[in-house]
Amino acid sequence: MRRWIKVSVTAAVVLGLGGWIATPYVQDWWLLRTACDGALPVDAVRELGRDGDHFKDAASASHERLGDYSCSLGFEGDEVDDDRLLSLEAYTRRDDQDREYLWAFPETGFADIAPMPAGLPGFIDERGGLQFLVVCPALGKDDEGRPRKLLVRMRLGRDALWGTPAAYETAVALTNSASDRLGCGAEPLKAPGGDAAPVEPEEDPRTVSLDAAGGTGCGWAADAGALEASRWRVAVLMNDAGPAGRCDLYTRDADSDEPERQLSFAAWYGDWSNRVLAELADRRPDARTRTATARCDGEAANFALSAAEDIPGVGEPEKRKLLADFAEAQVEQRGCTDLRLDR
Repeated sequence: MRRWIKVSVTAAVVLGLGGWIATPYVQDWWLLRTACDGALPVDAVRELGRDGDHFKDAASASHERLGDYSCSLGFEGDEVDDDRLLSLEAYTRRDDQDREYLWAFPETGFADIAPMPAGLPGFIDERGGLQFLVVCPALGKDDEGRPRKLLVRMRLGRDALWGTPAAYETAVALTNSASDRLGCGAEPLKAPGGDAAPVEPEEDPRTVSLDAAGGTGCGWAADAGALEASRWRVAVLMNDAGPAGRCDLYTRDADSDEPERQLSFAAWYGDWSNRVLAELADRRPDARTRTATARCDGEAANFALSAAEDIPGVGEPEKRKLLADFAEAQVEQRGCTDLRLDR
């Protein structure tokens, strides 16, 4: 009799524990602490998934010898149409990184991007992916003598809460984790803190007056002296550490008073950018895209200007001078060498 009671009590405890584990809230707790190999900042991810009821479908895969890592987490709710909360891909092989960059900068290289806060080595691509590129001291150099690096891209689903500091907190935590899992040994990144939150790239991003651009990544334009300050506004789309960035300059249409993008100055850092310029030349052989090159940290850096043809007061000499000013400012900021204007 006692043995039967003991077995019955044990069975009841097991069943009760099994029922407790099966509850959605316990599943949420478990997923948030184990998804992406335990690297998720729990409170931040809860913030990103605020419109959902529960989390689901966590997955991860790591192949250190192949140099890639991925993880993902889903969520669900009455107002959720896209059940992907976040996904991440990370690569240490150059071929994989080149593919990702050429996908991010198709055809002409002037894809819409948004900047990250100063100091973060990345940018936001036109599809909303948060891209980070960090040096991997533990992996040494590749066969061409270049320091090996880690590229990380985190994407949020359409129904995730986008414009919040939690996005940066999560992306930085996952980048640091990917570095550990792939033996990169990168200096850990720090989330920007405060109210800094990612913004999605737009065709007409927020601008500041040319006079107010001083001290930003596009401050060179305010010092160039080739533009009438009262007519121009600047979209600052770069920081001091990202592998890509832009300075777009706008005037206002005389009839509609709507902003019109007139000048786009782009910078791409790394040997991958040579292919961007090669494709630019192939696809737009007759376009008046002016370019410059330099060497930065042992790799290529490429600079380009895409400009409207007829800009009052800004002819070909002014355009060439502005490109030179832009490239020189970038070279000075990054400690580059061998600057050369191509045309």
